[in-house]
Amino acid sequence: MVDQTVPAKGNVLGSLVPARYVLAVLGSIAMAIIYGLKVNLSVAMVAMLNHSALAAHSSSPAEAKEHVNAEPVCQGSNSTEAVEDGPFIWSEPVQGMILSCYFWGYLVSQVPGARVAESFSARWVMFFSVLINVVCTLLTPVAAKMHYVAMIVMRIGEGIGGGVTFPAMHVMLASWAPPNERSVMSAIVYAGTALGTVISMLMAGVLAGTLGWESVFYVMGGLSCLWMVLWLWLVQDTPSKQALISQEERDFITSSLGSGSASGHNEPKPPVPWRKVFTSGPFYGILIAHVCNNWGWYMLLIELPFYMKQVLQFNIKENAVVTAIPFLTMWFFSMALSKTLDALRTRGKITTTIARKTATFIASAVPMVCLLALCYIGCQRGLAVTLMTIGITAIGGMFCGLLSNHIDIAPNYAGTLMAITNTAATLSGIIVPIFVGQITHGNQTIGAWRVIFFVTIVLYVVEIIAYLLLASGEEQPWNKGDKPASSIEAAEAEATPLNAKEPKQNYNGQEQ
Repeated sequence: MVDQTVPAKGNVLGSLVPARYVLAVLGSIAMAIIYGLKVNLSVAMVAMLNHSALAAHSSSPAEAKEHVNAEPVCQGSNSTEAVEDGPFIWSEPVQGMILSCYFWGYLVSQVPGARVAESFSARWVMFFSVLINVVCTLLTPVAAKMHYVAMIVMRIGEGIGGGVTFPAMHVMLASWAPPNERSVMSAIVYAGTALGTVISMLMAGVLAGTLGWESVFYVMGGLSCLWMVLWLWLVQDTPSKQALISQEERDFITSSLGSGSASGHNEPKPPVPWRKVFTSGPFYGILIAHVCNNWGWYMLLIELPFYMKQVLQFNIKENAVVTAIPFLTMWFFSMALSKTLDALRTRGKITTTIARKTATFIASAVPMVCLLALCYIGCQRGLAVTLMTIGITAIGGMFCGLLSNHIDIAPNYAGTLMAITNTAATLSGIIVPIFVGQITHGNQTIGAWRVIFFVTIVLYVVEIIAYLLLASGEEQPWNKGDKPASSIEAAEAEATPLNAKEPKQNYNGQEQ
């Protein structure tokens, strides 16, 4: 009786909204929550710190003499308003440790989380990821008042939950996204990181400036609970398990991916061919690009509020707005770029390889040029904001570039590949706050930040060269596992007629 009524409900919803885009939107919201709860501390910490006390103890007389001729910071208005003096006297190295310890948990959870998502359920992995982040966020004010070590524990917990999100969503996309819609769906999901950054920074600035820094964690953690209900109700691991989907859309996804991909866990995937993965040029292209791009990403994501405060002298409300706007433009840009590249691929104008390399080049070359210019414009606040907006906007190309590339080269192991490259890239998230904290300790000047920006520029150059030389958008033979070459060729020959005969489909999966 149940099996007969549930599909009827699914047909109603499925005829109105494609289930795969319900997944994409809720996946985007999940990424927004994870990133929002991660970056809110970067803004809230500006209000949590006692800047007057820190300024008095920031350097010894010898250090003060050493930096007497250093380039001064810019002059701003209302940069020392009362709301910005909080209860905590945490030095720059301690601040860097608190911000970076998120990635200690993030680092260790990715590969195990990916294997659980691939072998059992990516849907449940995502659910518990958000749940852990919500609980740790709600406990953050209590932990901060206890000791900064308790803060570190909460941040590590958030990192453990956050670390599994990218691998789990890659597994979901590999089971749900038709190849010709992969860029768009990936961009929708992963652009949620930018959207979450925007909302979090704006909300954190307003809440901290009006209701106090504790409200940042209570309000944002509480609002995130609604997503968990919607996720369990509306999303399943694969189209074959989804009741809230039309039969036409289910058939469309099945035919475009092949029965094994569409059915997901119904057919066990072969073991990961580790040796072939770690001798693959396209894999190393993604790995190097991911590590270098993440350095620039986290430099702007985590440290931008401190640059705004220390050098450009924005107060907390200005800081929140100016820091958040570029991530909003990034969201729009990533949507437009992914749609354009998918359209060109569908028409046969460009290959998947060219699409991925184009998007990744934009995501690295443009911010590199903007950071180079930022090193020499001094205190021109308007120009600095413009350059940072352009640079951060362009980073949105990574969502339909290198971050989608794992699914292209090995959809069977997309979660594991993402876990490996993202684990390596997480080292950037650990190093960046500590690196910036050490460089700016007692030396919060334009000159210090110039050193920081030049290091980032060099890594962007490495990324561009490595990705253009090594990356590929073609499925690799080892995606079939450690099978003999003859078996792989037979499997590919069998799959070719299916792809060739695939009917042209419209947005809702209907044949045209």
